[in-house]
Amino acid sequence: LSMCSKLCYAIGGAPNQVAGSAASFFLQIYLLDIAHITPFHASLVLFIGKASGAVTDPVAGFFISKSKWTKIGRLMPWVLACTPFTIVSYFLMWYLPPFVSGRVAWYLTFHCLFQALTTLFQVPYSALTMFLSTDQKDRDSATAYRMTMEVLGTLIGAALQGQIVASAHVSPHCTVNPSVNTTDSWHDTPSIPDPSDALSHQAKVYMIAAGVIAGVYLLGIVVLFLGVKERDDPYALNSDRAIPFCKGLALTMKHGPYVKLTASFLLISTAVQLEQGNFVLFCTHAAGLRNHFQYLVVTILVSAVVSVPFWQKFLQRFGKKCAACGISWMIPFAVMLVTIPNLILAYFVAFVSGLSIAASLLLPWSMLPDVVDNFRLQNPHGKGHETIFYSSYVFFTKMSAGIGLGISAAGLEFTGYKPGICRQSDDVILTLKLLIGAVPAILILLGLFILLFYPITEESRNETKLALEELR
Repeated sequence: LSMCSKLCYAIGGAPNQVAGSAASFFLQIYLLDIAHITPFHASLVLFIGKASGAVTDPVAGFFISKSKWTKIGRLMPWVLACTPFTIVSYFLMWYLPPFVSGRVAWYLTFHCLFQALTTLFQVPYSALTMFLSTDQKDRDSATAYRMTMEVLGTLIGAALQGQIVASAHVSPHCTVNPSVNTTDSWHDTPSIPDPSDALSHQAKVYMIAAGVIAGVYLLGIVVLFLGVKERDDPYALNSDRAIPFCKGLALTMKHGPYVKLTASFLLISTAVQLEQGNFVLFCTHAAGLRNHFQYLVVTILVSAVVSVPFWQKFLQRFGKKCAACGISWMIPFAVMLVTIPNLILAYFVAFVSGLSIAASLLLPWSMLPDVVDNFRLQNPHGKGHETIFYSSYVFFTKMSAGIGLGISAAGLEFTGYKPGICRQSDDVILTLKLLIGAVPAILILLGLFILLFYPITEESRNETKLALEELR
């Protein structure tokens, strides 16, 4: 693979991460403090939206696995077809409708639509890794390029969104008059004015951010289409038949390496989603860092971007399972931030968290092709199983993340979160601390424990590579 092809492939995945990052960090606080819907309804929007994207994964995998080869490939037409609808649904997801009673239905509709359409993009795009090259080093290198650009896309999304919408969450009422910042001020004038119509400042800045990110989305897809050539299955014989989707799904669920990999990163990705979804709320309401949250988010993501090449070199030298230890680095520092909310410590925690997030993003997508190769060796006369692996993996991780975000928002409802006030109750602050510190720590430790039993080693990878070359 040429560097240009790998770079164009990587750029194609960035727009999804730009949009997803903005939603991960800011959608929950937008629904609570700008749209002024209750935490319970926000939890429904977050959970059902993620669930709709998760349910779309196996459906997308089913139809894509039945797709026929075209002049531009079998996967590329799906990527191109869903892009315009994805852009429109993303913009409307951040639009504040003039009516109040139907806002929950509005956001639920467009969040579900956006999640479903990004799935129709993500499944063929991620499976495209297997059709770029037959060489494991080429695929690992393309994955590293992709992860670097996706983390950079996550940085761009959070930075653009954070800088554009920061003024919607800064309140002189809370910073100039700290005397009202008490737990007794439940009925004070809200620190953030109620944006009763779509022309309010808060609504405008969110729409501007959505328009900018939609433009980035379009640019990335054009680069992917012009710079990447999809290849047909190089191992398939003329006599080989495509594995039926249901049979293929049953076989993947029985494949030991895949089950262990999915279970491990299901827990780890849920922990990362909880960190992202509640970090801005934590900084705003629990840590006294209301005026620094956008810079802390940028610090996390800059750290993640610059560390992806380091993790790529690390896993090449010491192995992929060994590199997973880096995911645990965020645990002690996150606990320190929760117990000692200091500004300097917060930036240090943000930097270390970025290192861990980079490892958690790179490793599963680097390990999944090894699992697919291992399955191919055990089932040499079947083809078309790649999209089944990728779609079901994304299904499980999205569903778990949706459940985690839904439960966290419901927890805020239960403990009495109120939008627009300067100081939340002690129960809400405790809940935010648990969602940033204890809960992600437990999920990461469980995920890493399961990964200990993942059977594919560097030695077995090389054996599989040689065996597949013989088959080819």
